[in-house]
Amino acid sequence: MPCHGRQSGAEMQHAGVPMPPPPGVPPGRAGARGTPGTGYPGQGSPPVPPPAQQPTGSTGHFPLPPSSPVPVPQAAAQPPSVSTSAPIAVLLIGPAGAGKTTIARRWADTRPVPTAHISLDDVREWVRSGFADPQSGWNENSEAQYRLARRTCGFAARNFLANAISCIIDDAVFPDRPVVGLGGWKRHVGPGLLPVVLLPGLEVVLARNAERSGNRRLSDEEVARIHGRMAGWYGSGLPIIDNSTLDVSAAAEALDRVVARSMVGPPVW
Repeated sequence: MPCHGRQSGAEMQHAGVPMPPPPGVPPGRAGARGTPGTGYPGQGSPPVPPPAQQPTGSTGHFPLPPSSPVPVPQAAAQPPSVSTSAPIAVLLIGPAGAGKTTIARRWADTRPVPTAHISLDDVREWVRSGFADPQSGWNENSEAQYRLARRTCGFAARNFLANAISCIIDDAVFPDRPVVGLGGWKRHVGPGLLPVVLLPGLEVVLARNAERSGNRRLSDEEVARIHGRMAGWYGSGLPIIDNSTLDVSAAAEALDRVVARSMVGPPVW
């Protein structure tokens, strides 16, 4: 015999009659236990995690946060020990055959703190097909590739410094040529970059150039012309090392002393 009294909750649910929400739960938030949209702790769909960062395009490149240019070092009362100082960036300038790359590498190798060597010529020659050799004439292509290499070296230097690694860059910077000049290096690395000029005598440069091969070897006339233009660094205020009579180790030690003095009173450039 049917019962005319109030149906139980189980009977109402079995009959498909919607259940009223529990006390304190707003209408529209209630539902069966374990079903989505109930609003009960531990029930409903699990939270969807945020999507993982995806590389841009199809190259796998992740954008890096910009790093600050190296600031000008603060003057100290006593000459600092270069081997124990904060990360520094040095720009070694000189003509072809001056020994920039060899001495820069030796200086970086012998420091007791992490130090990187960045050669602009090496970076410029990363371009294999379509390389614009300056020996064939300085033109728009060779200038564009030089600018690109300098920006790449500047980014690498800032990246090393941001990770507590000093660096030394070598480049044939001309005192009378704005394109291949110090302005670009200051812009890409920062005013704290310490420029040092390596300038041996012409006869030494000619002899070293004769030992080169490939596109690194220049004619004697070109070497003499470049060396003469580099003489314009005298009187510029930049420190100059004449390594005509110095072997590689002695030249690297001289560079270390010059850098230490530059950190006390950075040259104005």
